[in-house]
Amino acid sequence: MTTQAFAPPTTKSEVLRSYDVADFPALTGLEEDWRFTPLKRLRGLADGKFTATAGKLRYEFDALPEGVTFGGAHEGDPRIGSVLTPFDRISALAHGETSEAVVIAVAPETRPAEPVAIRLVGQGADGASFGHTFVEVGRFAEVTLVLEQTGSVTLADNVEVEVAEGAKLTLVTVTDWASDAVQAQHLRIRLGRDAKVTHVQVTLGGDLVRQFTSVDYAGRGGEAELYGLYFADAGQHQEHRQLVDHTVPDCRSYVGYRGALQGDSAHTVWVGDVLIRAAATGTDTYEINRNLLLSDGARADSVPNLEIETGEVAGAGHASATGRFDDEQLFYLMARGIPETEARKLVVRGFFAELINKIPVEALRDRLGETIEARLSKAGA
Repeated sequence: MTTQAFAPPTTKSEVLRSYDVADFPALTGLEEDWRFTPLKRLRGLADGKFTATAGKLRYEFDALPEGVTFGGAHEGDPRIGSVLTPFDRISALAHGETSEAVVIAVAPETRPAEPVAIRLVGQGADGASFGHTFVEVGRFAEVTLVLEQTGSVTLADNVEVEVAEGAKLTLVTVTDWASDAVQAQHLRIRLGRDAKVTHVQVTLGGDLVRQFTSVDYAGRGGEAELYGLYFADAGQHQEHRQLVDHTVPDCRSYVGYRGALQGDSAHTVWVGDVLIRAAATGTDTYEINRNLLLSDGARADSVPNLEIETGEVAGAGHASATGRFDDEQLFYLMARGIPETEARKLVVRGFFAELINKIPVEALRDRLGETIEARLSKAGA
């Protein structure tokens, strides 16, 4: 292998992609894509010094509606790897260590009346686990899929999402791991012609959670809306990265992430990359990240990036804001007789309300609201 393969790319379009972990250099923490990540807390996933442990992942789900199936795919299935070619060492490691993938398939023209919920439960954080999920949404299907992650785990996993021509997918991912959990995940979405995905990513639990979401387009008219809600407590590291790769004309993307942090050493990272290639004329894209610091000792890093290779775009922009809790809002509410604890809850609830309302499952919206309020009550106790 030549040293040229390891040279830092000058553009996101030149990023190394490979299924072989050996093609990626060892991580040092000095790389641009890893400089915010505390590698020592990844429990060997970064340097390969881990013990693989089988049987640490359990999937649960209720009765599936007609046209939706849950099954497995062994090595050699042509679907596996057709959407996601790993961008980094840990994603390649997960690909190589997983011999069987979970496949969630929605038949063409299927439109279930109720959301489909799948739960991944970790069975222990001792030893490393690896996973691979493939979500297949057929032509002109329309479905809401909720993927929840709970329990204890040390996990590296890949998720591939194929949304075929004319299909619409609302994908809600809820990461509410136990306090000792570690995860490094790459989720990649491919959109067919006139397909649409609305992804709502919720991150609450875990010791260290690093989630990379990437999107590309296989045909004109694709739409991707990526929303994120995260809340980091003392000592938690939550890292969210996106790469929206516009490669074909007349597609649209919107990225909107919001995070709240409280407690000493709470750390969140958001890095949003949008790449508009020369052929992607007529692209319309925007990304924004907002962070709310609720206490001293918390740190939020926010890095929006926009790379444009053509001047023929419908619109392109980005924004980022990080600020402390608004004392004026708090004073306004308290002046009207609302106790300070309740006033703080109202401000944070309002901060997250727009994103929570993107979730088309009332029971889940209520549960997330209760979880966030419980954290605020605990901090104020």
